Amino acid sequence: MSTLSKINNFRRGVMRGLTKNIGKPKTERDIVLVDKTEIKRVLICRPNGRLGNLLLITPLVQEVAETFPNCKIDLFVKGTLAPIVFENYQAVNKTIHLPKKPFKSLVEYMKVWISIKSEPYDMAINVDQNSSSGRLAVRFSRAKYKFYGDLDGELTESKTDYDHIAKYPVYNFRTYLTKLGLPKSNKIVASLDLKLTDAELDNGKKILDLITPDPSKRTICIFTYATGAKCYSGEWWENFYSKLKEEYSNYNIIEILPVENVSQIGFQAPTYYSKDIREMGSVLANVDLFIGADSGIMHLASAAQTPTVGLFSVSELKKYAPYDSGSVGVDTRKCMPLEYFQIINSILDNGKLKTYPKAV
Repeated sequence: MSTLSKINNFRRGVMRGLTKNIGKPKTERDIVLVDKTEIKRVLICRPNGRLGNLLLITPLVQEVAETFPNCKIDLFVKGTLAPIVFENYQAVNKTIHLPKKPFKSLVEYMKVWISIKSEPYDMAINVDQNSSSGRLAVRFSRAKYKFYGDLDGELTESKTDYDHIAKYPVYNFRTYLTKLGLPKSNKIVASLDLKLTDAELDNGKKILDLITPDPSKRTICIFTYATGAKCYSGEWWENFYSKLKEEYSNYNIIEILPVENVSQIGFQAPTYYSKDIREMGSVLANVDLFIGADSGIMHLASAAQTPTVGLFSVSELKKYAPYDSGSVGVDTRKCMPLEYFQIINSILDNGKLKTYPKAV
């Protein structure tokens, strides 16, 4: 581990230690929310800039916007992707960006905290209870209602999908609202959603038609890359791709490439590459099935409402598996190759009966 990594780990550990008790019940007094219409400005804190983590808070953003239909939401994040991900979320007012390297951008770092303090928020929400910056932002805000994202022990037993990183923030938020006097919602948690427009979907269809050998056929898209230990070997993908071609010879099979522009199958399939997140989403929205390891692109396919098979070998399936639109997570340590294709067949067969959102 490099010296810089050790310093960053030490800094994170110190910050967690200093902020772990912020927002505990003993430090906060209960306040009853009499009228939901008084919530007009909301701050949601998820100071993380990874594509997957931003997409995974879209269900919470939808929940807040639906609960308080007159509110405007500011997002406290990192990086530059949030404005792209939430481009078509009418309730999202703006994004506040925490510098990636605060010690090298002290002026910008201080401006962020000043801006949070100066805004007249009615409610502040921290998504991840372990985020020291998120907890501090909620504490630092002048919001009357503050939710620090703490896990609810009772819910872990009553909700079978509580462990999912996109869902438990919604469940915890709903529990927090009951403490303010609002009725408990039992609605199904929303899907990840990039909110692609008809124009974007139509453009994605045009691009896909140029990539595929036969646009009249259905299309399977694979993503053979992932970061670190989540990335399957070239040998694994070579074997899988060979069987996929054999089993689905009447389908187009394309590969979407990562920013690193690498292919674990040696670029054998027709490829698509773009740095435009929304364009990538629009192309994925027009395929019939996406297959790939746990990654930001896997979550992008899910957010494009495309049936997604997520391949898991190291990360927690219960926490990160794609859901809705016929999607499923597969533990490849336990699942035999034959079972992969049974799952794929099931999804594609259902796709013949169900029309997924496509461009006209």
